[in-house]
This record gives sequence, C-alpha cells and structure tokens, in this order.
Amino acid sequence: MQTRTLGDMQVGAIGLGLMTFDQSGSQPRQQLLDTVTAALDAGVTLFDTADAYGPGEEKGEGAQGENERLIASILDELGVRDRVLLATKGGHVRTEGGGWDTDSSADHLRAAVDASLGRLGVEQLALWQHHRPDPDVPYDEVIATLKEIADSGKVARVGLSNANPEQIRAAHAVLGESLVSVQNQFSPAFRSSRPEIDVCEELGLAFLPWSPLGGLGDAKALADKYPAFAEVADAHGVSAQQVALAWELAQSPVVIPIPGAKRPQSVTDSAAAADLELTAEELARLDG
Repeated sequence: MQTRTLGDMQVGAIGLGLMTFDQSGSQPRQQLLDTVTAALDAGVTLFDTADAYGPGEEKGEGAQGENERLIASILDELGVRDRVLLATKGGHVRTEGGGWDTDSSADHLRAAVDASLGRLGVEQLALWQHHRPDPDVPYDEVIATLKEIADSGKVARVGLSNANPEQIRAAHAVLGESLVSVQNQFSPAFRSSRPEIDVCEELGLAFLPWSPLGGLGDAKALADKYPAFAEVADAHGVSAQQVALAWELAQSPVVIPIPGAKRPQSVTDSAAAADLELTAEELARLDG
C-alpha cells in the first residue's frame, strides 16, 4: 500500500475507523481480531478510536472508554503495538439513555487524556484529537487547553475533528507543528468539507475523512445511490466502495480516509483502494 504523511510519520494511505460495536452493544472479539489482522496484512497502520465509542444505547455513559479498552487488548494480543499509530479522541461524551453531549472544559479534556492513557496502556498517546466543538466553551479557550495538553508530553501529536477552516487556522497558529490532522466528514454523500481539505493541504495537515463511505447504511447502498461510482467500479472490476475511497484519495495528497469495517473482507477491499488508479475522466465523472 502507498503511504501518506501524518505529522512526522508515514502511515498507510487508508486507515481503519474502530467504532466497532453494533446497536445491540455486542462485538464478537474473534471477528474484530480477524479484522484487525486483515488490516495489518493489507498495510493499514492508522487505527482510529475515541473515548466516546462504546456499546449500544442502553449502556449510556457507562460506555465511555469501552472501545479503547477493547482495541488495546486486541493490539496487545496480536503483539503489534509497534506497527500501528493508534489515535483516539476526547471531548464528546455519552449520557444516560444513550445520548451524546460535548464537554470541552479544560478539566474534562485534561481528565480525558489521562483516562485514555490508562485505558490504552501507554505513557504517551500517539495522536489525540479534540472530538467536537462545544457550544458552551469558546474555541480559543479549547485551543489554549490543547496547547497545554501538547506541551505536557502526554500526547505526541494533536488533531482536530469537526472543525471549520477558521478553527483550523486558529489552532494551527497556536499549536504549530503539534497539530498534525483534521478529522471531518467527507464522502460521496457529504462533500461540503472541501474547504477544510484545502486548508489542510495549505498548512500541511493530514485530512482524515470520517464515514468516508457515508456510514454503514449508505455504504451498502452506495452503488444504487451514486450510479457514477457503480459504473466506474464495473469498468475496473471492483466495488463501488473501493472507487469511493480511491476518489477521496485523489482529492489531495493529504487525504487519508478511515473507513470502518467489521469484517476482514471489508477492510481488505477498502485497503485496495490505495492502489486503484482512476483516470482524469473518471474523476471528473465522480466529481459531478
């Protein structure tokens, strides 16, 4: 697999989003282990999780951090910690009843970093990302906290998620080289993050599209909803999902999609997008 730059590291051009639990709150451990193994075999080296990812809605705030614990135990069982860049996020919280909220207070973000360090079993987080802007906390205050966290040595690299161009520029002005990435939604169904991609390219930041296939439901229906992707896929003898990821990679050399996958076959198919070359004519059709 070709590689791309994330801060001071080279990672596989396709990453893996690890929001792994289904709506029932279950996750077959062996299935996840097989999926992570397939990802590694395919050259995937960026794995992304968050402290807010966890099982189904009935678990409420008790789900906080469960995905981190599960992923850490899988990587330890496989003995592959030194082969991956494991990213996590903080600032998005689970509430009772399965709801979501934000908390970007300095106390919460500092505590979130410490909690992720413990759950992941590391002395330094490889990439820690601010998950989502908090309407109750001015963004300049969030940036000041991120600077404090970066200077603490508890994180090697800082990222933003769900940030707009102005927020990205403001954070970069304060954080400098500590800021390495932006994780926003981008997919055939959601293309309005093009300005953020442009800013990332200008500033030398990696852009990590979340839900790059539009989420589980849209991913399955991608060929039906977007005929151009299906037509290009047929011409290459590959899946429409693989074409979508190749199209995203072609948007900019800073783009590193992080599709989710629950089965080994899915992650293998996604990883192959890094080596799928689309013609200028095909890209123009997909851009239309």
